[in-house]
Amino acid sequence: MRWFLAIVLAAAALVVLSFALGGKKAGAVKVLGSTSVLPFAEMEAEEYEKSYPDRRVAVEGGGSTAGLQAVADGFADIGTCSRELSDQEKQQTFKVKTTGEHGEIIEVELRYQTTIIARDGLAVVVHPSNPVSDLTLDQIRLIFAGDLTNWREVGGPDAPIRPITREDGSGTREAFQKLIMRKTRIWSRALTQESNGSVKELVKNDPYGIGYMSLGLVGGELKSLKISGATPTAAEVAAGRYTLVRPFNFVTRGPPGPRAQAFIDFVMSPKGQDLLKTEGLVEAGEERKDH
Repeated sequence: MRWFLAIVLAAAALVVLSFALGGKKAGAVKVLGSTSVLPFAEMEAEEYEKSYPDRRVAVEGGGSTAGLQAVADGFADIGTCSRELSDQEKQQTFKVKTTGEHGEIIEVELRYQTTIIARDGLAVVVHPSNPVSDLTLDQIRLIFAGDLTNWREVGGPDAPIRPITREDGSGTREAFQKLIMRKTRIWSRALTQESNGSVKELVKNDPYGIGYMSLGLVGGELKSLKISGATPTAAEVAAGRYTLVRPFNFVTRGPPGPRAQAFIDFVMSPKGQDLLKTEGLVEAGEERKDH
């Protein structure tokens, strides 16, 4: 497990380094992290630049863990994270040198500060031709643990179930682990993908596949399963009836700098929140947490 974690962290470091050295927009606010948040952050950045033509925002993916690491190392102004921070991450501190009241160099201790920009349903998806439309949490858990392997066991055709999961370090996977799998491990033979888009493509082309992804990115090409009768829609998430929900976070190292704060304020403004609601996310309201 240690060697696998080392590979994940090394990959995250490469993403961060390439972003730091090769940013597409000089002087831009650098936003890096979750592939689930990525398309929404890109959309917000585009609208922000239209509203303020003299300002720039550069957005990259890489995963939630990579985003947090980029912020910790000072390579990104904002890290995007599609899960709750762990207790260890909440307690993590950073010593940063800054200028004191009288111009002297002082060292201060900071922690991650998070802004919840929206809430997102976690959708369990299958091919549109699959007759199965409703599963319980226990059934989903057994499928992704490798204990349910044929669709006929859950009311579907006599065909193998092919589970598709996300990579370690993915905020989507960690949310799925917490909300559904709990202490049960995901089956080692589940096909692993590195983005919502790749999960979507595989399920779209596999009548017997099953995966999980951001509800806001499902679109009309896949079928989102009901969970114990609860329909996966933004309205049901907002009403509290669909409970597979995770936060979309903007994370900074201590209080955001002026440029980063300006972009965060835009995302949290009525215009920014309306953009996210239009794309199927649930408005979070202005909620900040200092850890």
